[in-house]
Amino acid sequence: MAQVLVIEDDGAINDVVTTRLSRDGHVVTQAFSGSEARMLLEGPSAFDVVVCDLMLPGVTGEELVGLIRGRGASTPIVVISARTAPADRVGLLRLGADDYLPKPFDLDELAARVEVQLRHHGTPAATGGTALRWRRWELDPEARTLVVAPGEGGEPGGAPALTRIEFNILETLVRRPGRVFSKAELFELAWGEPFAGDDSTVAVHVSNIRAKLRATGTDAYLRTVWGMGFKLA
Repeated sequence: MAQVLVIEDDGAINDVVTTRLSRDGHVVTQAFSGSEARMLLEGPSAFDVVVCDLMLPGVTGEELVGLIRGRGASTPIVVISARTAPADRVGLLRLGADDYLPKPFDLDELAARVEVQLRHHGTPAATGGTALRWRRWELDPEARTLVVAPGEGGEPGGAPALTRIEFNILETLVRRPGRVFSKAELFELAWGEPFAGDDSTVAVHVSNIRAKLRATGTDAYLRTVWGMGFKLA
């Protein structure tokens, strides 16, 4: 389990990156400006990897990379940016960044690049973490299984068979209980690719999950927030 700092002023991007890396078992700290990131970097917390945008309010991404390297820290830095010119990439790598991923990027690719940097720097990669529990559910990210405990009112338990996407959707929701995820966010986190604009795709998968959970009486845990998305009840 690694300590990851995500520096991105776009709240939606910051949230989906944080959720994706958290799903891999990392402990993620969010910063929404360069100034906030500088305070975190100069504070007592030690980070195993930094994911950093370039165009940030307060302090730029280039300045943050220079700050980290100027202090002699070998913390791996993965830059994410809409600036795709070769000169930008070369300049950042020379300044001290370890990797450069242009926007828009694939979340699974970003997660893989983070794991590569952790391995190169001797930090144990995340394995998915321990079992996740929510009310009567227990999800095992390594075995990719869901077990529903019997209810106190006599409701039956079970272990419904979930597809890869269905498990990813439930895992995303359980890792951030109470948070409303838009259909676009759930799509990007569950499929690991940019949202294509088809809301029905996510809705159909949520409906399938509910159908599989109905026998256990826990299908109502999945709540639709009209006009926004889905959350756990």
